[in-house]
Amino acid sequence: MSATAPAIAAPAASSLPPMLERLRAQPKLPIVIGAAVLVTAAAAFTLMNRGPDYKVLYTNVSDRDGGAIIASLQQMNVPYKFAEGGGAILIAGDKVPEVRLKLAAQGLPKAGGVGFELMDNQKFGTSQFAEQVNYQRALEGELARSIESVGTVESARVHLALPKPSLFVREQKKPSASVVLTLQRGRSIDEGQVSAIVHMISSSVPELDPKSVTVVDQRGNLLSAANSGARGLDVSQLKYVQEIEQGYIRRIEAILQPIVGASNVRAQVAADIDFSVMEHTDEKYKPNQEPGKAAMRSQQSSESNQLGGTPPGGVPGALSNQPPGTPSAPITTAPRPGTPGAPAGAPGAPGAAGAAGAAGTASVATSSASTGPSSTRRDVTTNYELDRSIRHVQQGAGGIKRLSVAVVVNYKDATDSAGKSSPRALTAVEIEQIRNLAREAMGFSQDRGDSLNVVNSAFADDNKEAAAAEVPFWRDRANLELGKTLGQYLLIALLALFAWFAVLRPLLRKHLAPPPAPAPTVAEPGMAGDADGDSPPAPEEPAISAEEALRQREALRHKVDMDYAHQLADQDPKLVATLIQHWMNTP
Repeated sequence: MSATAPAIAAPAASSLPPMLERLRAQPKLPIVIGAAVLVTAAAAFTLMNRGPDYKVLYTNVSDRDGGAIIASLQQMNVPYKFAEGGGAILIAGDKVPEVRLKLAAQGLPKAGGVGFELMDNQKFGTSQFAEQVNYQRALEGELARSIESVGTVESARVHLALPKPSLFVREQKKPSASVVLTLQRGRSIDEGQVSAIVHMISSSVPELDPKSVTVVDQRGNLLSAANSGARGLDVSQLKYVQEIEQGYIRRIEAILQPIVGASNVRAQVAADIDFSVMEHTDEKYKPNQEPGKAAMRSQQSSESNQLGGTPPGGVPGALSNQPPGTPSAPITTAPRPGTPGAPAGAPGAPGAAGAAGAAGTASVATSSASTGPSSTRRDVTTNYELDRSIRHVQQGAGGIKRLSVAVVVNYKDATDSAGKSSPRALTAVEIEQIRNLAREAMGFSQDRGDSLNVVNSAFADDNKEAAAAEVPFWRDRANLELGKTLGQYLLIALLALFAWFAVLRPLLRKHLAPPPAPAPTVAEPGMAGDADGDSPPAPEEPAISAEEALRQREALRHKVDMDYAHQLADQDPKLVATLIQHWMNTP
């Protein structure tokens, strides 16, 4: 055997670019780059389709105002679009305040309601009728603005009927009002808000009764029916009745639940509430008390006596109504003795006696003249204190006129001798105890006409009925919707996996897979003399994986390159030194 120098085959020059060589050296780098490219493409696609964030500029504008607004937007080079149905004009959200100010400077939109600013430009010589019309328009506009400040109201129109004042009381008419509300989409207005709008309008117009205000929505539904008195009670009164009833229900159930259980008693209360306001004034006078016991306030007495005098008489008239004459007493002289006509008797003595008798007669006559008819009058006036009782009663609204209470109690669970539980009815004593407790809890009043009814009955088992009526899970609407959603996501995931394994991955392997390394020809020392080719057979190598084979090929190629470099350095050192110097000088 002749020994020869080992022959080393120079590796073939790679035909791939440096970038592909680098990607081939790092197998995971293409996956990272592909994922980044996909994410970037998705983000770019989303941003391209998103566009600017449009917001509402104006809604529910008239055709004339809409055309003027669109013309102004085109002059300002502001992009716009319409909402579904053309009910709103949309522009970029960051330009809404600026565009609104510019349009307001141009007086757009013009269809908005006017308020008291209408009275600022009054012309000289305006008639009283025109002034009254402008005032009514201004008042309607101000009321519409106030109503539109409510959150659920989009727009409002107010119509006022203001009658002319009259000098005659019988011919005076009360004002009335009508309101048309346009509510927000998907929003509703409750009775409390309607009542607030009605009272606000009635308070803004003099002598306007709340019952004369009519409120209608855009669908033609009458909203002010609850405030017109047709149902008898307004919203606040209905709420008060419900609070009273719920309070009695809680009181009755709270006192019975510890005895029969929380789920074994139900109570309902119907309360008849009196909302009328009563004012009563009563004034009574009692009979006079017994004499001597009454309180004397004052007493007046007068007494007059009249003695002598001729009582009035004669024919009534001016002739008989004369003052009496001057009274004169008659003088009688006794005759001398011997004088004819003298009484018989002794001279002198009989005369004296006669004189004395005359005097007595004269005295009697005088007395008889002075004692005439007399009259006495006495008046007594006594004032007593009177018994007087005045009562003023004012009864507020909200008094309870009558209560009707119904209580249902469930059967009681009883355990028999075998230990089996079964429901049984309550005894009469137990029902009477429950009735007495309910009476005390509700404040039962026989004079008021309250009624209480207690019934003992078995309750229906809601759990069994629910179990019987339970829908299978595969027919439940919620489960069906969930299944549809999960199916959509699963389909998207399967399409993504199919695109990766069937399209992207094969392409990456095709373009980025390293070329097969050439098998180096290495002549081992001592093997050249075997010209006859009688070489021992190579042992079989165990099967290895693709990565291990690639690693071995890389290691073998590196070893071949190093051996080739060593051999070249041994054969021509000057060429190797020149090559290294060129590498060092090359920037």
